Amino acid sequence: MQLRLSQAILKPDFQGEFTASILAAAASPDIISFAGGLPNPVSFPIPEMEAATKKVLEQNGVTALQYSSTAGWPALRRWIAKRYETMGVYGVEADDIIVTNGSQQALAMFGMAMIDPGDPVLVEDPTYLVALQSFHMFNPNVIPVTMNADGIDCEKLAAAVKAHPDAKFIYVIPNFQNPTGLSYSQQVHDKVVEILKGTDILLLEDNPYRELRFAGTATDSFGADLGEQCCMLGTFSKIVTPGMRIGWICVRNQELRAKLMSYKATADLHTNIFSQMVLAQYLEDNDVDAHIEKTRQLYKQKAEWMMDCMRRYLPAGVSFTPTEGGMFLWATLPEGLTAVDLYRRGLERGVAICPGDPFYETERNVRTFRINYSNSSDEIIEKGIRILGEVCADMIK
Repeated sequence: MQLRLSQAILKPDFQGEFTASILAAAASPDIISFAGGLPNPVSFPIPEMEAATKKVLEQNGVTALQYSSTAGWPALRRWIAKRYETMGVYGVEADDIIVTNGSQQALAMFGMAMIDPGDPVLVEDPTYLVALQSFHMFNPNVIPVTMNADGIDCEKLAAAVKAHPDAKFIYVIPNFQNPTGLSYSQQVHDKVVEILKGTDILLLEDNPYRELRFAGTATDSFGADLGEQCCMLGTFSKIVTPGMRIGWICVRNQELRAKLMSYKATADLHTNIFSQMVLAQYLEDNDVDAHIEKTRQLYKQKAEWMMDCMRRYLPAGVSFTPTEGGMFLWATLPEGLTAVDLYRRGLERGVAICPGDPFYETERNVRTFRINYSNSSDEIIEKGIRILGEVCADMIK
């Protein structure tokens, strides 16, 4: 049989192929993997989830095991809507929330609802590789805008908006940006609002790491200043459990919300209702802020230990950006070296990192790479960084 596949699925997928190779390599029990972005299982509230599951089945088992509505479980949507007050956004209603299969599904939903072939979309440079992968399926004209130490480069953003006033949206990760770990300063936040206000460019704010800040102060959500011009993406994967695959979109424009819901209904009908109900019960019965604080303290210790190991074991010329939260560190090799070469040599020594290349729309053979500190023991962190230091030293020689 001769398959006749779509042009969209046949397009080269640099990000997808790179991710698959990294995950395949890191799946080996013999590999120390700093390549992924896994939460630490120590943070999973297993006894509390067991109690919530038992209660849901005893009190509402038929509903939990039946088909449900596309928008999601009302109690969970109400909790999410209320949570936005902690980000400076008031007046969010449960009806503004669509529960998704992880926040990752939201990227495909926006791609389908908003992108026609050739449409300009703005992204940070670098940015989350799966966002690029998702948007590429719809064949947009991706316009990368450089990241600075305090957030997106506002001069270049203003120029990009002026050159592409028809851009459909800009995708940003304002807190502990993936991959760089950078956060937007208040000054940059305010300037972005100034640049976008009065345009028809939607801002997609992805905020999976905001709750994981263990130092410094976070800015409020862009939704506080931009209203319905800002759609806010969130997830429970980093603060409760990733295995349930529960994220959400907050979209306050009724027309856009209806279109997103229409696409989601055709894609999966609804997100796993059983998991939604168990999660909602867990949130009702437990102090999630206390749980998040324990996770913050765990990650603070992990981050400080990995940064200490990097200072001790990485040779001169290899630098990294200190972090105040999130799950990643962003490092840079000296001129003349590439992170892809480090990735390959590291694998030969039993350590996996994530080269920076798939996070960029156009740049290749870059010197930057991302490493994850959240999911390894202290002993593994020290061993892995020591080996990376030896590999870097050999490359420099």
